[in-house]
Amino acid sequence: MQNRTRAPRSRRLWTLAALAAAFAFTSTACSKLQARDMLNKGVQDYKANQFDKAVEKFKEAKRLDPELKTARLYLATAYANQYVPGSPEQANVDHANQAVQEFKEVLDKDPQNLSAIDGIGSLLFNMAAGPPTNIAMMKESRGYHQQHTKIKPDDPLPYYWVGLIDWTLAFKANAQMRFDYNKEQISAKKQIKDGDPLPDKLRDQFAAEYGADVDEGIAALNQAIKINPEYDEAMAYLNLLDRQKADMVASPDDRKKLNDEADALIEKVKVIKQQKASQPAQPSS
Repeated sequence: MQNRTRAPRSRRLWTLAALAAAFAFTSTACSKLQARDMLNKGVQDYKANQFDKAVEKFKEAKRLDPELKTARLYLATAYANQYVPGSPEQANVDHANQAVQEFKEVLDKDPQNLSAIDGIGSLLFNMAAGPPTNIAMMKESRGYHQQHTKIKPDDPLPYYWVGLIDWTLAFKANAQMRFDYNKEQISAKKQIKDGDPLPDKLRDQFAAEYGADVDEGIAALNQAIKINPEYDEAMAYLNLLDRQKADMVASPDDRKKLNDEADALIEKVKVIKQQKASQPAQPSS
């Protein structure tokens, strides 16, 4: 008799649980559909360069479906598009920080997402450029581009970024050393011009502090060119890094060799650019 009274109650409880689960599934499915609809509307605003409106729609899509990675990527990119490099205004800096945060949230769920990795890398570089240059942030940017090379080693772009950042670090340090040295000289005859070799003491200091960066950058740009032999932008920065390397060597012959190699790269860049300019324009799709 007891079993007969319990069975209907158990069935009622099972039915209620099933209905609750079905309601939860329906509610979740509805939220996902709403999220995608909001995402699509945000994309339309984004394409119209109405980034403020796009941000709000992407935020709502993210709220409705926290697993919708595309909404997070678009939200980060919309913030990034509102950032103006070099402007110190707090609202502008906030846009960059918000973009970085959104990209990092994508990486929390998908550590190998190249869009997020590249987004953070380029943003940090622009934020670090200053003035004044934020060296730590510049190196953090480089780290993200190096992460890209490990995930997709056949992509030339991140190697280019590594070379660009290494040149930026070395060039700014070189220029500052020359400025500080000239400032201390009483006689104008002792001052060094931009193309002059560094005095021995400065040369040794420059090589000790930035030699590894320059060598790393040269290797990265050579790898980019190996992957894409027509990569003229990588060649242009390789030329600049060769000149930084020339400021680190004591031998006049070694210095001349490096500067000659840099000059040859410039000539090669000119040829490639001329070839590209002479090619017929591709019809737009």
